[in-house]
Amino acid sequence: MASRIKIPEDGEPIVVQGGIWNVPNKPLILYIEGDGIGPEITNVAIKVINKAVERAYGSSREIKWVKAYAGEEAEKIYGNRFPEETINLITKYRVILKGPLETPIGGGWRSINVAIRMLLDAYANVRPVKYMPGLESPLKHPERVDLVIIRENTDDLYRGIEWSWDSPEAVKLRKFLKEELKVELEDDTGIGIKPISKYKTQRVARFALKFAIENKRRSVTIMHKGNIMKYTEGAFREWAYEVALKEFRDYIVTEEEMNKQYGGKVPPGKLLVNDRIADNMFQQIITRPESYDVILAPNLNGDYISDAAGALIGDIGVLGGANVGDTGGMFEAVHGTAPKYAGKNVANPTGIIRAGELMLRFMGWREAADLIDRAITEAINQKKVTQDLARFMGVQPLGTKEFGDALIEIINQLK
Repeated sequence: MASRIKIPEDGEPIVVQGGIWNVPNKPLILYIEGDGIGPEITNVAIKVINKAVERAYGSSREIKWVKAYAGEEAEKIYGNRFPEETINLITKYRVILKGPLETPIGGGWRSINVAIRMLLDAYANVRPVKYMPGLESPLKHPERVDLVIIRENTDDLYRGIEWSWDSPEAVKLRKFLKEELKVELEDDTGIGIKPISKYKTQRVARFALKFAIENKRRSVTIMHKGNIMKYTEGAFREWAYEVALKEFRDYIVTEEEMNKQYGGKVPPGKLLVNDRIADNMFQQIITRPESYDVILAPNLNGDYISDAAGALIGDIGVLGGANVGDTGGMFEAVHGTAPKYAGKNVANPTGIIRAGELMLRFMGWREAADLIDRAITEAINQKKVTQDLARFMGVQPLGTKEFGDALIEIINQLK
């Protein structure tokens, strides 16, 4: 089969080494449209990102987009939802904007989203959650929500080490656990393994602490269920503290030190590092969101808390996420494929536009990122919104494309 991939001749790859991004003026960046509403929202996002870059830098900088294939579209073309050609492109170019991809529940193919994260070793999921005036939040004071969830992305249960209860592997494992370790298990038990490694914990803890310091955040809270899962999530807590105390001693103060030595107040110029048990963490972000800033979590709990935090601001659909490592990153909306809305020009593209904004920030193109942030805020302020928000505001909704056009118009007008 002849390749469908078109690489612009005047573009250059982004090189990410040791977490340092070296970005040319005309970087080659991959995009995957995705399933369901993915093609509509992704193409709108690209137009908005292009306008922000043009407005910020004129003709001196330009993203050279390269379309890659995954999901339903790839299945039709290649007979494979995650074809080798796409794997090779991701391995080579390392930076990708991705629309939502379908993952079946209970069976079928494994998550392509997880596969891309593993391919890039994108070990840190970064999700900013900040209230925007105009959103319909369930909280009395949603303006107090300004969080960044940093979730370990390649370890824990999401490594997918599991077997159906009736598989030969599960039979072998049950036998081993019963006979060798004297663990009581029913014969109809499926088996999943929860690996938490010191190496992977400490590199994401290091990332979170650096992120908090460089972005002048107030605190890093380690979320865990170490009171029950002592040797996995309990170890996550211990290993994260170890990095903070050994590598960032001059920058941080622990909660215990704050209470004993500083009268319960964080000393000026210091980053507070504390921890909360997972179920309490959920209560805290609802009742006292202003007390928290960066939340560092293992993979599974990080997935839960990031979606819960998104609900606090009224609409998870307006959030974007970054999946980054030391050699590249994938940027995506945090919602699903919403197939019932596909092709109807009603979906809200803000999430993937926010993902593009995050991508620009990691690239160091902050001026363009700021334009996108300001445009989205202004659009909501002007009540120029898609149907999901329009019904709460009592206004006529804009379509997906029309919302993108409104953002472009606002970007053109910003000073």
